[in-house]
Order: sequence, then structure tokens, then C-alpha cells
Amino acid sequence: MGTRHDSIGIKQVIPYEWMRKAASLVLAGLPPKEIRQELHAALTLEGKQVQSGERSAWTRTFLVNNLMAIWSSPGTELSSFRGIALDLLRAYPDQAIAIHWAMISAAYPFWFNTARQTGRLLNLQTQVTQAQIVSRLKEQYGDRQTVSRYARFVVRSFVDWGALKDATTTGCYEKANPLTVADHEVAALLLHAALLASPDGKAPLGVLLGSPAFFPFHLPALRGENLLGRAGCLKIVRYGLDDELLTITG
Repeated sequence: MGTRHDSIGIKQVIPYEWMRKAASLVLAGLPPKEIRQELHAALTLEGKQVQSGERSAWTRTFLVNNLMAIWSSPGTELSSFRGIALDLLRAYPDQAIAIHWAMISAAYPFWFNTARQTGRLLNLQTQVTQAQIVSRLKEQYGDRQTVSRYARFVVRSFVDWGALKDATTTGCYEKANPLTVADHEVAALLLHAALLASPDGKAPLGVLLGSPAFFPFHLPALRGENLLGRAGCLKIVRYGLDDELLTITG
């Protein structure tokens, strides 16, 4: 697997409001250096609690580094994808949370995989625990201490984003009401993100549409031809009687 796919990367809770802040600075045309300075200054000024205890310079740096890698300075393999996402933020501001979900999933596949394991568990039961999610993640990433620590940040981010809600039992989570993704272009972005989060970069369209990683959303029914407009780097390969394989062409 490539560096994006075998690393964890997320070392802090990623609040949704700060994802929006980072994207707004990119949309405003600020260069990366100014965006980094603006994020640090805003976090310092607000003194927002991301986790219990006083926010330190280190935790601010972790969050800013994550936000920069997602929106301001993504890897070269994500440049065109980021451009599509920015265009969709301008066109469909009411579906921003799905667009941000796609962008963070592509930049940090650990987010996508944590969402997938969470969604699988929620398909079987009404509540999930962090321990259950971590147990499944360790099957993929190995029994590393960092898996437990950083998965907690991602799960708490899901709560901040409104994808999960705290259950009455401490340490348990429930699924929040899913958001409807009405526009085909935004749905296509989520599917594209799923491919970027996968080392193979391809998957059957039906599997992608039913991915448990999209548990916070209701996706529209799509055919391959619905996905080949704005996202020009996607390709549909038909096989069998009526099956479609979605791949990344470049």
C-alpha cells in the first residue's frame, strides 16, 4: 500500500467547523503559507477545546497539519480531486458535509476505514463501542497502540460532525439521522473518494453505493453514466450481464 493507505495520520479530533474554515480560506484564494498562519492564529485566539485539557501548541499543530493536508496542500495525486471538491462547495453549499467527508476520506484513508468499520457494526446493531471499532481496525492495521489512540480521535470527530451521537451508556455511540445526498455530482465525489481511499483504486459500483463507510448519508441510485461528467478521471467498465466496475483512470 502507498503511504496514504498504510498510515494513520490523524493525530487530533478534526472538528467540522475547522474543516469549513480551512476550505473557506482556500476558496478565498489565500496561499498555503497564509492559510497555515491564519489557522494557527484563529485557533490560538478562540482557544477552542478539541479534547479535554488546555489546547497546546502541539495539538494546534496536529490539527493545522491535518487541515493543510486535506484542503490547502493535498498530495499531487489528490490535486484534481480537490479541484472538483472546491467547485462542488461553490455549487452545492447545502451539501458541504458530504463534500468534506469525501475530501478527508481521500486524504486520510484511515478516516474512511474507521467509517467503514463503524458502518458495518451499525448494520448489525443499534449501538457501537470504540473497542469494537478498534478491534476491527487492528485486523487491517495491526495491533498498534496508535490504532487505538487515533481511532478515538476519528470516532469523536464523527460525533462532532453529527454522524454519530453519544448513547446513554458511556463509551457507546448511536447512528444519527442520515443526510440525503441529492445531487449526483456530490454522490460521485463520495464514490471517487472511496476509490482514492482504496489501494486498488477500483470497485464494483454496487459495492461502492452500499459501502458502510457512507453510513451518515443516503445516496441516490446511480448508473455508471451518472458518474462520468465532472469527474473525468473515473471510468466505468461493464462486465457480466449488468454489472459495472468503477475505476480511476489517472
